[in-house]
Amino acid sequence: MDNDRYDILIAEIRKLNTALERLAGPAPIESDWTSADCFVWAPGRLYLQPVPKPNRVALTLIRGVDRVRDILHENTQRFAEGFPANNVLLWGARGMGKSSLVKAVHEDVRAASGVSLKLVEVHREDISTLPVLLDLVRDTPHRVIVFCDDLSFDHDDTAYKSLKAALDGGVEGRPENVVFYATSNRRHLLPRHMMENEQSTAINPSEAVEEKVSLSDRFGLWLGFHKCGQDDYLAMIDGYAAHYDLGLPQDKLHADALEWATTRGGRSGRVAWQYIQDLAGRLRRKVQ
Repeated sequence: MDNDRYDILIAEIRKLNTALERLAGPAPIESDWTSADCFVWAPGRLYLQPVPKPNRVALTLIRGVDRVRDILHENTQRFAEGFPANNVLLWGARGMGKSSLVKAVHEDVRAASGVSLKLVEVHREDISTLPVLLDLVRDTPHRVIVFCDDLSFDHDDTAYKSLKAALDGGVEGRPENVVFYATSNRRHLLPRHMMENEQSTAINPSEAVEEKVSLSDRFGLWLGFHKCGQDDYLAMIDGYAAHYDLGLPQDKLHADALEWATTRGGRSGRVAWQYIQDLAGRLRRKVQ
């Protein structure tokens, strides 16, 4: 083979190699567990993206959910200490602090126990990659809470099968160092009208939705969050105002906060926090 033909062949091989590398995508990045306590799962790169400054509030600032707070804290404490703990589904009213509670409890238990307790958030659209994530964390020395916020499934969505496999653990079993926490507005993770539609069109209505509804049964703990009353709402306002030393007289603070809730169409932890942010802005105070 002459030199010209040889050079052409080498050039073509290099082009082919470049094309294959593009198709394969970027090489996986090795995750560094020591870089943070909270991570976001990036399945495309098989990478745990560290979150140096998580968006969370102190556990003492979460009011009106004392019972579920204590249950979640105890479950997380047992898990951190290496004892049996349940997967947890936090479900119910919007804006009542479900995801805030998970993040706050994680930080409180981690700081108090000194255990290497990690929180890994999985986006709803990445649920199908859970088995890959579990393989990645199975052999780490860390205790890992895998967390999915606002979890729900729509019609013909098959990603729930990956979640069921992860919760049940399959043949290998769920990794001993992993527990799964999820939040949802739906107790059974499916909209009611879809469940009713499945039942009305099925040959055997009682079995039509059993597979999907049984998904919530894989969570050992169901913690319900309900709409808060005026007293709980004002207790949240008082807690935030005291913590950030906003200095407004209580009667003025309460009247202002109730007016804010009226304009928002309801009371919740989220509405309370939005009011505090607005008030702090008007007073030119920082709340972070």
